[in-house]
Amino acid sequence: MLKKQQKQRRKQSINLLGIIYVQSTKNNTILTLTDSVGAAKAWSSAGSVGFKGARRATGFAAQTAAETLAKKSSRLGFFHIDVKLKGLGNGRRSSLRGLKLGGLKIRKIQDITPLPHNGCRQPKQRRI
Repeated sequence: MLKKQQKQRRKQSINLLGIIYVQSTKNNTILTLTDSVGAAKAWSSAGSVGFKGARRATGFAAQTAAETLAKKSSRLGFFHIDVKLKGLGNGRRSSLRGLKLGGLKIRKIQDITPLPHNGCRQPKQRRI
C-alpha cells in the first residue's frame, strides 16, 4: 500500500504541457484537453456541466465548463497549457477566465477559427 501512495505522489508532481482546444459556437462551448502529441485526455462542455437549452450559450456556462476541465487537467498533471480558440461564440473569453481561475498557467493563446479565402460560389442572381 505504501508503494501505491508513492506512485500517486510521483504522478502528480510531473509537470506536463497540455493543449486545450476551445470550440465556441452560438449554442454551446466544448473544451478538449490533449497532450503535446494530440491524444485527447479529458473534455468538458457547457451541456455536460448541467446547463440545458439557451443557458448553454452563455458565458457563465463556458466559464463553469472551463473550471471543471481545469480541475481534471490538474489531476492528470497538466499545469502549463496552450489554448487554441475556434469559433465566434460567447464562450471565448469566459472559458479563458475559467481556465485561469482553475489554477492553470496559460503559456500561449492562438486563434484557429477557419476563414474562407474566397469561399463557395454565390448562387446566381434571382430574376423577378
